[in-house]
Amino acid sequence: MTKIGVLNVSDRASAGVYEDTPGQACVALLREWLVSPFELDYKIVPDDRALIAAQLRRMADVSGCCLVVTTGGTGPAPRDVTPEATTDVCEKLLPGFGELMRATSLRYVATAILSRQTAGLRGRTLIVNLPGRPKAIRENLAAVFPAIPYCIDLIGGPRLETNETVMKAFRPAP
Repeated sequence: MTKIGVLNVSDRASAGVYEDTPGQACVALLREWLVSPFELDYKIVPDDRALIAAQLRRMADVSGCCLVVTTGGTGPAPRDVTPEATTDVCEKLLPGFGELMRATSLRYVATAILSRQTAGLRGRTLIVNLPGRPKAIRENLAAVFPAIPYCIDLIGGPRLETNETVMKAFRPAP
């Protein structure tokens, strides 16, 4: 069974201070856009670089997720360390993901230049950092998602099929 990880990075959500709406928004999008069945590996952790990195390693190496999407921790605040933790665990970075997400967000908010989302590969796992607000999660993930199934193809992962009425994946013609 294909596995996908969602890791919400939030001090307050991990402490139960508020509901985990960012992570749940991400899960809802994955269920809406993918027709391929998948098992979800879902965690909430505080903004702690070592804890984030440990969960990313576990999701990639132990759980075998082909895709891990993080929500939160991508801003400039001192506790925002998701991109650093992602960089710690990835063998290759894919800066085009962050570039496209920032360009997309700039259409909506001037503060998108403060965002530090990134993406990278750990073995056969694609890790993508998203912001922490549900609206921004949808905008950013919609921008990069068409390339995600093909990226997973290229790294030897399972074939992800999308519901083409709501999300069309790009794959080159054979």
